[in-house]
Amino acid sequence: MNRSFVAVAVAVVLVGCGDDDTASGNAASASTQTRTADTAVHATSAQATATVAKGTTIALRGSPFGKILFDSGRQAIYIFENDRRNKTVCYGECAEAWPPVYTSGKPRATRGVRAALLGTIKRRDGRRQVTYAGKPLYYYAHEGPGEVRCHNVNLNGGLWWVVGSNGKRRP
Repeated sequence: MNRSFVAVAVAVVLVGCGDDDTASGNAASASTQTRTADTAVHATSAQATATVAKGTTIALRGSPFGKILFDSGRQAIYIFENDRRNKTVCYGECAEAWPPVYTSGKPRATRGVRAALLGTIKRRDGRRQVTYAGKPLYYYAHEGPGEVRCHNVNLNGGLWWVVGSNGKRRP
């Protein structure tokens, strides 16, 4: 891998979203920030592969913002204020920073997640993105499992929020 790419990627991972006031505050947060770019790229690739293998599972877990949606790999899930019901506006650079939650089958709900609120939309590339209460779902590309660093931050032209079991953004 190109050394300048690694340096830039590490800088992006270290900057991340938010600061200590918005981070989950756990020890995993600090260790995740220092991981190498290779590890970050590998984790994102593995996550994407696992997500499209079958119907994506959406879970409800505790966080500093209350109970919020996560995937089965403990990646926090976000909604974007600029999206409309069953329509995404996050493409290009936005979707690189905020990868969509994809599925190749019907999304599955675990305890506490309302299955009736789960759905999908078709993106321009034909892939299916998971929705919850009609809102397209995303990850933040520079977070590790269990981290919640990007709630209520303004990036890529709008605010990003974690989402509760009722389908609404958390306070």
